Amino acid sequence: MDRRIRGLSSMATRLILAEVADHIRLAHGIGVGFESAGGVEIARRIREGAEADVLVLADGALAELAREGHLVEGTVRPLWVSRVVAAVPSGSPVPALDSAADLRAALLAADRIAYSTGPSGTALLELIARLDLADPLRTRLVQAPPGVPVGSLLASGAADLALQQHSELMDLPGVTVIGPLPGTAAITSTFGAAVPASSTRPDRAREVLDLLGSETASRTARARGMQAA
Repeated sequence: MDRRIRGLSSMATRLILAEVADHIRLAHGIGVGFESAGGVEIARRIREGAEADVLVLADGALAELAREGHLVEGTVRPLWVSRVVAAVPSGSPVPALDSAADLRAALLAADRIAYSTGPSGTALLELIARLDLADPLRTRLVQAPPGVPVGSLLASGAADLALQQHSELMDLPGVTVIGPLPGTAAITSTFGAAVPASSTRPDRAREVLDLLGSETASRTARARGMQAA
């Protein structure tokens, strides 16, 4: 019997899901394959009727899809929480990031600030507005194209400061992670899972949801810079 489950996810969770999918296959005999792309792109595919059994996205995107009727009712569940961190190119001076004043100074000192199209990017723009830095930083903000890691802009020299999910920036060549944003400037995103209405294997997909919420999956998430929700 074919037990393979097809998953779609945003880029932030792709490495976690690759490891967890291997464990599910080996320990539970359920084949799971995840395709990852930018969260906006994945949500667009679901709205257009893409067939998938498990969907992993930021909680805001899942809530919108649920309201629109694209998810099986009652299947949405939170999985992991990710902090946004700041990073610089390897070898560059590492600015202090202990206070809101440090963050303001780091942002104002950067010539090009890279951010994502995902929830962390939206939250960053809101934070910059709250800090009254929208005008001073307007021409310095560099948004990575959908599905492109923000860290790649640091490594290539296209930016000298980046802010994105920790899971997206950690362990990248050419990138030094400074740490999470301080105090009330901290940004977190919750990623969750659900069964899309287009699933042809909803019962098996629910099994996979249970396994994504397991302690084994949580340990993998912690190793990749996230915490259990």
